[in-house]
Amino acid sequence: MIKKRYVRNRKGREVLNIWPSFTDLMANAFMIISLFLLLALFKSSLVKDSAEATEKNQSQAEKQVSLLQSQIKHLKSAPPIVVIQDSGEYQFESGSAGLSKELKDYITNNLVNKIERISQQKNLYVVEIIGHTDGQVNFGGLSNLDEQLEEVAKGKKHIDSLKPGSNADLGLMRALEVVKQLQKVQQQTAQLKGVQFRAYSAAQLQLPSGEFAEANRQPDANRRRIEIRFSPLGKAETIK
Repeated sequence: MIKKRYVRNRKGREVLNIWPSFTDLMANAFMIISLFLLLALFKSSLVKDSAEATEKNQSQAEKQVSLLQSQIKHLKSAPPIVVIQDSGEYQFESGSAGLSKELKDYITNNLVNKIERISQQKNLYVVEIIGHTDGQVNFGGLSNLDEQLEEVAKGKKHIDSLKPGSNADLGLMRALEVVKQLQKVQQQTAQLKGVQFRAYSAAQLQLPSGEFAEANRQPDANRRRIEIRFSPLGKAETIK
């Protein structure tokens, strides 16, 4: 309630003085308006921050979607990995890299056609043959791969002349023997024209999932395999 204020005029009579009350009213109004203005500014700031946060989250979501789309596109365009499991009729003899008749027939009649089809579709010219073993300790004795590996690769000596001293040796020998069979078909037929082959060994290092294996010296046919991977023929970059 506004208090009435009176003042005495020159004749000594009391008259109503409205200016103090008016001043109080204007001050209160100014405070209320200032309060509403502050609330409006605060709300505007919250809306702005929320909009910026939404925009930032949207940008991050778009980046994640773009990354997933890129990964899906890569998976669709990436050539498959062909795996020959070392079991059943395609099994190597223990400690040996010799190809069984069944495995030779599979390479000649099936694998060659598959490699040729994938290479032509994806425009890939390098085929990597990787030998994998399980974790059993190889007791082959002293290795002679350092002495005779090149001669076997060139066909001057038979694979049986090699003596593996480790699983790394054995994996490489098996991969090399698969490569030699593929090259034989390449030389005798018109298939696999322009395709180059590489022989590698992963020994017992990698599981079929691609992860590094734990130490396990038990026989495991799932780990013994030949992997066939495809890659384009790139230009070597030498770092000195």
